Amino acid sequence: MRSADPNRHPPLTTTAEGSTLTTITTEAPNVAGAIETVESHLHPTPSWDAASHPMPTGREEIWRFTPLKRFKTLLAEGGEVGTLDWSADLPEGVTVENITAEQARALAVEAPSDRISAFAARDAKHRTHINVPANAELGEPVVFTATGRGGEARDQVIITVGAHARATIVLRYTGQAHYAEKTDVIVGDGAQLNIVTLQDWQDGSVHGGQRSVQIGRDAHVKTVTASLGGDIRLQENSRYGGPGGELESYGLYFVDAGQHVQHRLFVDHNAPHTKSNVDYRGALQGKGAHSVWIGDVLIRKVAEGIETYESNKNLVLTDGCQADSVPNLEIETGEIAGAGHSSSTGRFDDQQLFYLMSRGIDEPEARRLVAHGFFIDIIRRIGVPEIEDKLLAEIERELEIVHGSTRTKADEQ
Repeated sequence: MRSADPNRHPPLTTTAEGSTLTTITTEAPNVAGAIETVESHLHPTPSWDAASHPMPTGREEIWRFTPLKRFKTLLAEGGEVGTLDWSADLPEGVTVENITAEQARALAVEAPSDRISAFAARDAKHRTHINVPANAELGEPVVFTATGRGGEARDQVIITVGAHARATIVLRYTGQAHYAEKTDVIVGDGAQLNIVTLQDWQDGSVHGGQRSVQIGRDAHVKTVTASLGGDIRLQENSRYGGPGGELESYGLYFVDAGQHVQHRLFVDHNAPHTKSNVDYRGALQGKGAHSVWIGDVLIRKVAEGIETYESNKNLVLTDGCQADSVPNLEIETGEIAGAGHSSSTGRFDDQQLFYLMSRGIDEPEARRLVAHGFFIDIIRRIGVPEIEDKLLAEIERELEIVHGSTRTKADEQ
């Protein structure tokens, strides 16, 4: 993967109907000149040119876990492409405006690293810039709801958070669509951002794309990604704009029969004294349910004194499921404070169930308590009550499906 352009992005001047003239300057990392190029099959060379991302065969490392037939509409040329219906209530100071393709490229953290995101950037009907100004203190979450009305949609979204601002931004995807996205989030020095994305699609939806986050000097970013409905393949990249940046990256997913959910994470420690903590958890039920989690942390030579840990846990609720979990660490310096990873896949813990049932709790309630305990550490970090309640209700729904199928089998016997 190529490193970021070490030169400063030129000032970007944009105008939109009904908006004022704004100028945005994005500083390049002050360590960018020391960043080396990475040659690895895990990191495709990013490019804005869609022709640089050929149609995958399924043998490539980044595509070997992906059922290509399900994502064929997002990988194919041509066809009528629209956009999702976006809505939000904006607090004072937060602006949303349409920008050109050239402006989006100038602001973006990086170019697309796969064919789906390259098509999203090239064919987007609307390129949207969401800006939280420097020093803003947003007391309430800013919630954007993107609704699919059927058909194929492609969008490009740029989110900028100014220096020392504090904000929570929620992106909720709902309805039905075949959707491709290219989303970039640039967080200024000393800022604090909590960004929550909820893939709450109806059955038959397909969602793919790339999300890239740049964390400024001494900034703190928390991402929470929750995938509930549809077939999903997301590439989630994070990098640092200077020393002292911290990343907390949390995720959860529920995978039903016949559903495919894939999260591919890449944390690029390209600056010294940075931190990252990744924790993704999933539950699977039903024949053909398939989850994929690929976690990769790259510690560059320049990234001395960093701390990182990544973890993925999968709870298999029924037979017929498949959970692929591949954590990776690429370390190019020995001068680090700590690095590690873990992965686990299993059924309900028999000892936990026995402990609860031996104290008078029936088996369905015991399973409910164990499942809640599995996910609650992620859900409580979201900080948006409406989303937390939605996910707790989803746990109950998944368990009802499992208990219903179990009772049916018992009745047949």
